Amino acid sequence: MDLTRYVDQLRTELAAAAGAGGDDARALAERLTAPLESSVRLMLLQALSAAADEVTQEIAPAAVDLRLRGGEPEFVVTGAPQDAGTAYDAPPAPAPPREPDDGATARVNLRLPEGLKADVERAAARDGLSVNAWLVRAASAALQEPGQPARQRGGRVGQSFTGWVR
Repeated sequence: MDLTRYVDQLRTELAAAAGAGGDDARALAERLTAPLESSVRLMLLQALSAAADEVTQEIAPAAVDLRLRGGEPEFVVTGAPQDAGTAYDAPPAPAPPREPDDGATARVNLRLPEGLKADVERAAARDGLSVNAWLVRAASAALQEPGQPARQRGGRVGQSFTGWVR
């Protein structure tokens, strides 16, 4: 995804708005656009990342990741079914009820030792989940009260998959 057209559109809009303020405002806008370009790109990347997180919440256990290649963002879907043409004889299961704590998500920066990070990545890959989805599942399981049923969405159980798709 090329962000240049969005940055250029913002530059054009800023120049048009500054044009109403006269030559001094126009000159100031031109001086501000170059240093603002990297900040605008960063804000766009953050918005795209937040969008990918929201989509991931809706399509679990699959995940949408935002990656940078050559300085440009790219969406990557992981954990999606390999064969979309596979038909099942059983009728689709009804959507599960929403859990009371489902809702807004919060971003957390987590620092892990390299060895633990590698173990988490392997475990997530083994379960067919993104690292984020795996960590959410692990944190939820760790907070379960004794005697309460585990709140687990999707994931790998033996050789079968459980979960739902909307």
